[in-house]
Amino acid sequence: MSRIGLSSYAFFWQLSDRVTSPLSIHDALMRTAELGVDLFQICDYAPLETMSDDDLAAIRATADRLGITLELGTKGIRPDHLERFLHIGKILGTGLLRTMFNMPGHTPDADEAYAILKEALPAFQDAGMQLAIETYEQVPTATILDVVQRIGSPYLGICSDPANTVAALEMPREVIDAVAPYVLNMHIKDFAFSRKEGWVGFTYSGAPLGEGLLDYEYMVQKIQPKERKINQIVEHWLPWQDSEEETIRLENQWTQKSLDFLRSK
Repeated sequence: MSRIGLSSYAFFWQLSDRVTSPLSIHDALMRTAELGVDLFQICDYAPLETMSDDDLAAIRATADRLGITLELGTKGIRPDHLERFLHIGKILGTGLLRTMFNMPGHTPDADEAYAILKEALPAFQDAGMQLAIETYEQVPTATILDVVQRIGSPYLGICSDPANTVAALEMPREVIDAVAPYVLNMHIKDFAFSRKEGWVGFTYSGAPLGEGLLDYEYMVQKIQPKERKINQIVEHWLPWQDSEEETIRLENQWTQKSLDFLRSK
């Protein structure tokens, strides 16, 4: 079945050093359980990379105790980086790793990405872990699809996030149409443009789910997450507000609104 999950990006500010008392991943998992959610994607959470196996096992134990399934997210496909996250994923018991082609110091072209992923994929398959490459502005969607199609494995596909590609002038509907057959995971966040002060330019930022430009109905019609058992992971692009208290209040409000919206569909 398709499941609704929360990403660590749903707790982006509360997990950060910007707030007085940052949440730990254990805290975020407990908050997730309190919201009635049983799926959590630890995505781009830097402390994870340097944790000991015991620390990782403790996260797995918390998730297990709360009845939460874990997914994993990182950036980059450098072979040693993929190997590290395969190891992390095995300890966390995740069935999916979301990643992107680029990371600091490594920006592979399509042929290099193909060679790396072709070599790495058997180990992921042996571990029962799918690799989902996210759509985003740094790499054309066509390039990502070229690699996925050439490899042609059910263990390699797309993490759909049409909000990201707008910065590369790739329109959300076109991206959705292109990636739909290959989607393994969906990031659900709404987005909108607003005029900057003085009407000079725009800010492209997040919006509460259902209030922005994301055509959710079109997206699910094309991707069919329920029929294909594709998980939908809630994220936010919430700008920092005037105060810590207001930022935390809105972050929690957006999360609840997103869950209400998805559960109503």
